[in-house]
Amino acid sequence: MVEFTCIWIFFSYLFQHKLLRSIFLSAQVVEEMEAPMKYICILAFLVIMTIAGFNGVEGHDDYGPCGKHNIEKEAEKLAPCTKAAQDVKAPVSNRCCTVMEKKLKNPSCLCAIMFAHSAYNAGIKPEVAVTIPKRCNIAVR
Repeated sequence: MVEFTCIWIFFSYLFQHKLLRSIFLSAQVVEEMEAPMKYICILAFLVIMTIAGFNGVEGHDDYGPCGKHNIEKEAEKLAPCTKAAQDVKAPVSNRCCTVMEKKLKNPSCLCAIMFAHSAYNAGIKPEVAVTIPKRCNIAVR
């Protein structure tokens, strides 16, 4: 699809170049085609963008760093760690350590959770939150 788009843009540019158009077409035909060609190019661009929007850039469903799971919903699962993620001196509960150990299996999801809107609204400090695994004595590889 990208190749087709690049080829289309290349030929559109070449066709709009007056020297090349004058070789292939008479001046009167060029003037008559100038406005419709502009609309054809715009229409083709919109069609290509619409198709790309429906299929996605890679052509598959949009999965985020947490897979099919919503980041905000995953952030709610870390509620037992809220106090520990706000203050370095706050004790870390066993429940928090258990949840954190599960979340550490997918580091990109955990990172996305730390910077989620709900985490920000809860007063989570990412620089404090990253210390929780160490405070839970969880070996991070």
